[in-house]
This record gives sequence, C-alpha cells and structure tokens, in this order.
Amino acid sequence: MLKNNPMMKKLVATGEERIGKIAAQLLANEKFVATIQTIVSRTLSAKGTLDKSIRTALSAMNLPSTGDLEILKEKVGELEKLLGTIEGKVDQLLEAKKK
Repeated sequence: MLKNNPMMKKLVATGEERIGKIAAQLLANEKFVATIQTIVSRTLSAKGTLDKSIRTALSAMNLPSTGDLEILKEKVGELEKLLGTIEGKVDQLLEAKKK
C-alpha cells in the first residue's frame, strides 16, 4: 500500500539520491578511503594472528585444527574410493569363480 503512494516514492527517491551523494563524497575523500583500507588491513592481520594463536592452542591441547580435519576428510575420501575399487574387483573375482 505504501509502495504505491506517490509521496512515499518521492521520499524514497530523495533519500536514495542524498545517500548516493554522501557515499560519493566519502569515496572521493582520500583520507576516508585510506582509513577504511587501514581498518580492513588491520582486521585481516588480526584475523591471521587469531587463527595462528588458535591453531597453536589446539596443537598444545593435542586437538585437531580445521586444516587437520580437512586433510583427514580428504584421506577418508581417498580410502573410500580405494575400498570401492577393491570391492569391485572382489565382486568380479567372485563372479568369475561362479562361472
């Protein structure tokens, strides 16, 4: 109901226009952009440090990390394929023996 209201449409359009202008002004400001880049860089660095600390703590407690679990998952997948191949060959041998 409000979507079809011409006054609401005008308010939304005006709001979008003003927000667009503000965003353009912020992105044109080199200091603002540099600050955002610094924040993102520091955040990524902090995440890396946190991840490393967590891996170290898990290792100290003799618990697997996410990476360790991924490697284990890949190895289990390889074993499943190998067992499937062996099962197929055993089935072939049993069939050949029946004949």
